[in-house]
Amino acid sequence: MERFTISLEEDLARDFDRLIAEKGYGNRSEALRDLIRAFLERSRQEGGASPDCVANLSYVFNHHQRDLAERLTELGHQHHDLALATLHTHLDHENCLESAMLRGSTAAVRAYAETLMAETGVRHGVLNLIAVEAHEGHHSHGYTPVGKGQQGHGHLHLKPKS
Repeated sequence: MERFTISLEEDLARDFDRLIAEKGYGNRSEALRDLIRAFLERSRQEGGASPDCVANLSYVFNHHQRDLAERLTELGHQHHDLALATLHTHLDHENCLESAMLRGSTAAVRAYAETLMAETGVRHGVLNLIAVEAHEGHHSHGYTPVGKGQQGHGHLHLKPKS
């Protein structure tokens, strides 16, 4: 662990302390670590330095909107390689909330999300991307699947970058 000192104006320090107490942080260091991670993540994404990601795409849509459910389903099928799981819930008689867990290239995930959120009838869309480093699976805990020999266990390990 590396230590460093920062200086803040009294008002800024007081506002920060109030915020970290509201958010439930135990101390300033924990809050600063999260702020730095978020800042680095945003910088990586804006600069194109994160080729792979995991993501959550959440959106609300009116299922009575003409052909919207079919269009969303077709779009999902066109991008099936990005999908890990989808949660669908009914909010009321007209509106549904979906949350899709995605993984893949950051550019592909972002393009899919933007296309989906631009569909007429989709509202409140939010994409939360997390940059990852993708590594081929390895032998852990003595597990070697049938037919894989010593080649790993046939899936990717996705480690967050920070």
